[in-house]
Amino acid sequence: MSGKKHIYFEHLKTKIVAVMQETHPGINSSIAEWKGQDITDFQEDLRIRANANISEKWFYTHMKSGQPSVPRIDMLNLLCKYAGYSNWDDFVFKNNNLTGIKNDSPSGSSPKNQNRYFYLVPLLGLVVVVLFYGLFKMFNTQQYRFCFYDADTHEPITGCRIEVTLLSEGETPVQNMSGTDGCFSLKTDKSLVNMVVKAPYYRTDTIKRIIRKLNRNEMVMLHADDYALMIHYFSVMQVDDWEKRRSRLEAMIDDGAMICQVVSDKTATGMALYNKEEFINRMTIPSGNLKNIEILNTQMRDNKIVVLRFRINEKKK
Repeated sequence: MSGKKHIYFEHLKTKIVAVMQETHPGINSSIAEWKGQDITDFQEDLRIRANANISEKWFYTHMKSGQPSVPRIDMLNLLCKYAGYSNWDDFVFKNNNLTGIKNDSPSGSSPKNQNRYFYLVPLLGLVVVVLFYGLFKMFNTQQYRFCFYDADTHEPITGCRIEVTLLSEGETPVQNMSGTDGCFSLKTDKSLVNMVVKAPYYRTDTIKRIIRKLNRNEMVMLHADDYALMIHYFSVMQVDDWEKRRSRLEAMIDDGAMICQVVSDKTATGMALYNKEEFINRMTIPSGNLKNIEILNTQMRDNKIVVLRFRINEKKK
């Protein structure tokens, strides 16, 4: 047997002594000094703990003689089990820090090092994957510019603030506002962008746009809200035919429409509610006080206005 294996075996015998001393505190701490009753007690304890039997001759041959021979692997496994290990390999692995002992593996690396590699290699692989993913996200994330145009005139929609609500699956909507140039910028790595666009005098629309990496400037067409424009024109134009204006408003507005005027001054902000008849009356009589209306929002159903929000543009009075 190799000298290394012999050193391990000698260390195993010290472990066996420690186990025996748990139930036989007075037993000699050196197996070489065991005799008679000590050997009998060990045979019985080995039978109970490891279900193994040894003869007194075997004990003298392998455990007590001046030059003991290392037992066969099956007996080593039983002795290791007695000492609290799974088997001989488990014992060697857990006691590899003995002075002068090195692993007998062909690579020359110890089980401890091999165990370290077992954890380090997957961890290193994970770090590499995360690093490449981060680089991919960084280089794939680009800034895009969305500009809004009138679908009829193809002219840019400028001079007003356009509300853009970004919709992402599994996330709450994110609101953005365009600049007065009718454009807003978005930095993203996604290939599909969903947005709800609201602009004064234009229909609220949900836009789905496939992002093309080579095209950083996107044109989005919005359709004019003809009814909102008409109401605005009614409020700023001098009209002689009030009955004609009234009939048009009657046809445009739903009987159950909710009409809300947003009122704001230096001290407070509030609102005033109108039903259809009240609103039309104030729009169609010469002395009516609904002048210079600025439409904030409309909602349509069956080609009629069911929700109308507006305010009075004090600057144009």
